[in-house]
Amino acid sequence: MDGVLLENMWRVVKPEDDLWIIGDFAFGAPAKDKDYLHQIFGQLPGARQHLIVGNHDSDLTQALGWASVSHLKEVSDGPKKQRNTLCHYPMITWNHARREALQLFGHVHNNWRGSRNSVNVSVDVWEFMPVTYDDIARRAKKLPINKHWADVEHRRELN
Repeated sequence: MDGVLLENMWRVVKPEDDLWIIGDFAFGAPAKDKDYLHQIFGQLPGARQHLIVGNHDSDLTQALGWASVSHLKEVSDGPKKQRNTLCHYPMITWNHARREALQLFGHVHNNWRGSRNSVNVSVDVWEFMPVTYDDIARRAKKLPINKHWADVEHRRELN
């Protein structure tokens, strides 16, 4: 599986790109093998690799040569350079949620694709391929509005 994921990344991620891993870089026995983690990490494409910490990311994973390691990060992207929120876990609302910013998560694997503005970016729901902001934004428009959106953001209607 790791070989397929790496091959898919190399097909999509350009040398100048930032690669964001939204949690769970490794799982099971490989996640406890320091040499294996370094071997896989050394094969990642892109100019910079970033980790958003997931529930399976041990200290060994977090200690790899990431450009950044955080539990939650705002990243400017999209046509308006909105500040999108990256977190391993799905959220109902976040900073800039009313300003067309998306929230990107993984944790639930293929159990839920997300909602109109909070999108599951797990490889499980993207045919084990990395995705760009444009891919995510296109999918977001087809997803339903979170049924709790009005409960937490009552002053802003979601388009």
